[in-house]
Amino acid sequence: MNLKKFLAFVLLFSFSFYLLFNNFANATSNDFIEDTKDLDSKITSPVALLMESETGTILYEKNIYDKMYPASTTKMMTAILTLENCELDDIATVSRSAVMSVPSDYTNANLQIGEELTIKDLLYAFLIPSANDCGYVLAEHIAGTVSNFADMMNKKAIEIGCLNTHFVNPSGIQDENHYSTAYDLALIGRYAMKNEIFRQIVSTPTYNLPATNKYDSTDRRFVSTNFLIREGQPKYYYEYATGIKTGFTDDARDCVVASAKKDNIEYIAVILYAGYTEDTWLKEKFIDSVTLFNFGFDNYTTKSLGTQEKVFDKIKISGATKDTKMLDIVLENNIDAFIGVSKLNNYFQPTVILKEDLKAPIAKGDVVGSVSYTVNDINYSSNLIAGNDVEKSKFWSITFKIILIIFILFVIIELIRFHNFKKSRRKKNYRKTKILYR
Repeated sequence: MNLKKFLAFVLLFSFSFYLLFNNFANATSNDFIEDTKDLDSKITSPVALLMESETGTILYEKNIYDKMYPASTTKMMTAILTLENCELDDIATVSRSAVMSVPSDYTNANLQIGEELTIKDLLYAFLIPSANDCGYVLAEHIAGTVSNFADMMNKKAIEIGCLNTHFVNPSGIQDENHYSTAYDLALIGRYAMKNEIFRQIVSTPTYNLPATNKYDSTDRRFVSTNFLIREGQPKYYYEYATGIKTGFTDDARDCVVASAKKDNIEYIAVILYAGYTEDTWLKEKFIDSVTLFNFGFDNYTTKSLGTQEKVFDKIKISGATKDTKMLDIVLENNIDAFIGVSKLNNYFQPTVILKEDLKAPIAKGDVVGSVSYTVNDINYSSNLIAGNDVEKSKFWSITFKIILIIFILFVIIELIRFHNFKKSRRKKNYRKTKILYR
């Protein structure tokens, strides 16, 4: 074989090996994701995403990194900053600029110039009916100006992990420089839902603003724009829905960041640039959200890898009493892994790290180590704690004391002997000196 043929063979072999390895790597990295081929034909919206909330695992994606207009899903970020910078009973005053900043064809809460409202009331009116004027009041209250508040929004977006998002106003009013992606909006929604007050507000179907200093009636009654949580909307109501925020402008079209929870699993669905089905005028964003949620609940579950009640291991402890020398090791917390139903019977090897030189005494509940599992590149872990008391052996304690006493006596005896020896030598030296001088 000449050199050219040999080099060609080596290159061909290397390329084939690379393709084989690459296909294998892709297969294993995507092994967690259940088959979505049937789902592709059911999702009509051009942009769609399904994320498991606890781990952030993406289970379905369709153009999720494309920059899009977010419309009123923007309000999630404004609510985050409000809850992190204000108390619910703080009072904000409606300014003329806040009222006038909202175009006439955008939703508003009929706020009055000079009206004083609590942050709580503003948030409910802001998130439930999507009242845009409330957002400008909140922005001015927190940052002084809308521009300053937009800077806070963008800084927070980066902190959350959004790489393709830029906000210029607090409500989502159309602006070509105001954009995000389905992935970034999912991150924002996931972050927001960790706040219990936010979670409570976005799951509320109706709300009434109380009378104020400028509005003496309680007729400002608001109904959620999220039909998934409204039982009076039989076409769209979803019993497991927990939030979050809808949006609409002519340029953004219909969009929603939705959430649903069942059996301790919560999903976040994002639908952008949706429309209506031509035959029945059904809202695609809600239909697609339910389709995504059902796919998640049907194809994924949680697998218990360890529970607090179960003894994880038993080990022998040195220096312990005969009755307590065996230590029960238990998990401090339950470990539940998110997993596809087809992988439910898979075995996952734990990684256990125990503290070095464990010895008595050990109190029940003391941390003695840790255990972790890696499932689909996600780490699940818990401290390992003592399940029982381990008492120090009295035998070893008495033995140590006896040895210590013997050692002390030995030292004393040696000191006495040394003292007597020196005394004896001094006497001998004295006698020798006396004889010499005679």
